[in-house]
Amino acid sequence: MDVQALSPEVIQDVLHRSNDSIAPELIAETFSSNCIDLVSAPLNSRILAFSDEFFASASNLINPRSPIHKPGVFVHSGAWYDGWETRRHNSAPFDWVIIRLGVTSGRVKGVEIDTAFFTGNHAPEIRLDGCFETGEDADDKVAKETFRGWEEVLGRRECGPSRRQAWTVAGTIDANGQARAYTHVRLCMFPDGGISRFRLYGQAVPVWPEDSEEVVEMSAAVMGGVAVKCSDQHYGGKENLLLPGRGVDMGDGWETKRSRGSDHVDWVIVRLGARAKITKIVIDTAHFRGNFPQGVRVDAIDAESQEPDVGDGGWEEILDVQKPGPDREHEYGGDVLKGVEGKGYTHAKLTILPDGGVKRFRVFGTRA
Repeated sequence: MDVQALSPEVIQDVLHRSNDSIAPELIAETFSSNCIDLVSAPLNSRILAFSDEFFASASNLINPRSPIHKPGVFVHSGAWYDGWETRRHNSAPFDWVIIRLGVTSGRVKGVEIDTAFFTGNHAPEIRLDGCFETGEDADDKVAKETFRGWEEVLGRRECGPSRRQAWTVAGTIDANGQARAYTHVRLCMFPDGGISRFRLYGQAVPVWPEDSEEVVEMSAAVMGGVAVKCSDQHYGGKENLLLPGRGVDMGDGWETKRSRGSDHVDWVIVRLGARAKITKIVIDTAHFRGNFPQGVRVDAIDAESQEPDVGDGGWEEILDVQKPGPDREHEYGGDVLKGVEGKGYTHAKLTILPDGGVKRFRVFGTRA
């Protein structure tokens, strides 16, 4: 009996069919507690090169805010779109955009493509490639169309008009038994068209200082910190707390809805990038002027085996209730932190009384 050999292309296609698609209403639930958006513009991700952006800029892809629609608005190139849109009739197999991740490198867990408001001009299909390139000339090298170091991260997937779609990514396993990390990705759309937003969900792979006693912002997203859960994020997402810089307005902080009951508090739990000896905490209320919390408190826990919940018994108060002010950074060092000397923690919990907005929550320390 003849046995037909399978080509590498067929094998790859079969393998990639196991990458599960995710319903739009389950995207946040799937990724928000264990991943960050590795290509978010506030993380300092950068568009390095693209094949075309005649109708709408590729930089819109990594805008963290939801796309908007302006029907009837036209610019020189045509109808205005909040996304990336290329010319019609592409003679090449696909259009592409190359993006430098906002972290040193990251392991990819999922891909989201949003074609919001692109209805007769959306990208019919996409594919995602990745590479790991370091060094001073890495960005220039990868940005060239002649670069041949790409490997497939997510095979070709069909995209529908004006919808969010996402897929999980198993990842290629490296020699150490871990999913391969990437520094750059190339998003390809077949053959042309428009995409509103691109989210790359994954986990940062930080580069730690050689000196283990060097103080690091252990909560930072770029160092592997993740906001794993919170009580409420009605106006602003919990993941914003761990971004670099002080942001641009209230929209890029964490803000909860107004509470009406007595004794109400809101809270967020952050998994640190590594087990840490905490030396300093910074709570920033930048841009929150009439809606900053009336009080803040910080607890910490050492829970390496599982993600702690808000009511678990192992939490230790390391900063008792402090009264913050509007639109400013509040720094709490060793003179006010309680019981942290010589202890290691994996998570920190910020509690705000009774509600309000916080721009950044920074936990500094050394690796424990």
